[in-house]
Amino acid sequence: MNIDIKQCNLEDLLILQEISYETFNETFKDQNSPENMNAYLERAFNLKQLEKELSNLSSQFYFVYFNNEVAGYLKVNTNDAQSEKMGDASLEIERIYIKRKYQKHGIGKYLVNKALEIAMERNKKKIWLGVWEKNENAIDFYKKMGFVQTGAHSFYMGDEEQTDYIMTKTLV
Repeated sequence: MNIDIKQCNLEDLLILQEISYETFNETFKDQNSPENMNAYLERAFNLKQLEKELSNLSSQFYFVYFNNEVAGYLKVNTNDAQSEKMGDASLEIERIYIKRKYQKHGIGKYLVNKALEIAMERNKKKIWLGVWEKNENAIDFYKKMGFVQTGAHSFYMGDEEQTDYIMTKTLV
């Protein structure tokens, strides 16, 4: 098993969009209406939006490779790029998106550990993320990685309001 990582830049925009669509669809299409899925995908992953996110100095994207193939990506945010006001001492994991065929190979753990490494390099006191309340596999995974639920916030899938649990891990 060979896992590697590379920070993304604007030249990676089309690949980033493709992976975002693919992984989000694989994970959530069965639990949401096609209309709400399409509305969300168009809003969140259009090229202009992804370019804006990639250009934000407080956000970083990392492609993860499994046996030299792009398997998914990690997005982390600090400062004002965080989706909730958690303060300067926090780092947000906004996305860990892994293609279905690469899941269950330790890539999620690898990416969480990469985020923890980034947080410690930047002297952050905590790391946090939002996870859909119905995504039980992800919730169980984050609990195993030492995250605890500390709150909740609304997430809009098209016109449907859903609840994301906020899970946090305090760093020593």
